[in-house]
Amino acid sequence: MHAAVLLDPARLDRPDTLVRNDPFPFLIAHGQLPGEARAELDRDFPKYSGAGFFPYDEKECGPAVHALVDAVTSSAFANAVGAKLGIDNLGQYPTLVTICRHLNKRHGTIHTDSKSKVATALLYLNPSWHDTSDGCLRFLSRIDDIDAAIAPEVKPLYGEFVIFKRADNSFHGHLPYEGERRVIQVAWLTSEEEKQRKTQRGLATRFFKKIAGGLDKRFGAGRDRSAAHRD
Repeated sequence: MHAAVLLDPARLDRPDTLVRNDPFPFLIAHGQLPGEARAELDRDFPKYSGAGFFPYDEKECGPAVHALVDAVTSSAFANAVGAKLGIDNLGQYPTLVTICRHLNKRHGTIHTDSKSKVATALLYLNPSWHDTSDGCLRFLSRIDDIDAAIAPEVKPLYGEFVIFKRADNSFHGHLPYEGERRVIQVAWLTSEEEKQRKTQRGLATRFFKKIAGGLDKRFGAGRDRSAAHRD
């Protein structure tokens, strides 16, 4: 599968793409993946046993996912989406790719992302979603109110794509959700040192979840719907 077939910057120019600069720069784009790739991406998506985001490991993914990661991390794609957010040459920054298959209810608390991130993108791959807002991404005007949405919430459906420029007020999160929620996340980072640090932390977190998965599932299960954490 050729990467250009999977992710084409020209699709960002669809008339239903939303680009905003206030209160922080973000983009929400629909239909960014071709329907004919769905079966292969489903087949090749990693089958993690734990919940949360884990560092991308080629050994755990099939060729279609490799091609998609190559496409979303390419300099051409990064520069195209960065330009829409007012970020010059986004492709110059090192990238950290993490992948999620399942979430626990503790995930999704409101936050901004750390200052080590220049921008963050999320590419969703769920074949379907339920009729509630649980697990649907919201961009927010406040860190203490999940209902202070500044744009329509994003259901994590196949081909939905969002990217935002990290800022002190780039608040985002979602209502508690437990279950399968497939997403590939790309963070463009300020330095290679930050990439290594975050990768090592992600690997350590994964090891902890392997030996204490039950505790991870129970921790924060009853969190408040507007729970937040500072990065």
